[in-house]
Amino acid sequence: MKLFTFIPFLACIVACAPQDVPDASRSAQFETYPQRLFDIFETSCSGPGESFERTSGQTFECREFLPAEASAYLILNYGGNPQDLPQSVMRLTSSKNADGYRIDANVFFKVPQRTGSVVEVPLDSAELDQSISRLFQAMGGSPS
Repeated sequence: MKLFTFIPFLACIVACAPQDVPDASRSAQFETYPQRLFDIFETSCSGPGESFERTSGQTFECREFLPAEASAYLILNYGGNPQDLPQSVMRLTSSKNADGYRIDANVFFKVPQRTGSVVEVPLDSAELDQSISRLFQAMGGSPS
């Protein structure tokens, strides 16, 4: 899954329907469990260098290896281990609450360290936040 192509791909599902532009958010509330969202997330994470993993009961990740230049930049600037390359990660987490299900998206670069630990470098982008909000809305959620 090319991180920046996944979100627009999913948002295209309802791109032709008129809709309000939601506030930029990486969280949304769903009345029922958004199985379709997670199914599409898994399906879209199947390209070369990509891996999909359910890391816990309700946490799903799509990881992707980065181009050489981006990997080198992260290794040099964040003390990474050249033997264990950085990856981009998009994580979706679901939690049940009184109103249904809250879904949180987290996007970051995972930079393995020589000590064995990992540094997570957040990817902050207003455009990405807006795309995630549109995706959640397209899947029936209310961005919050």
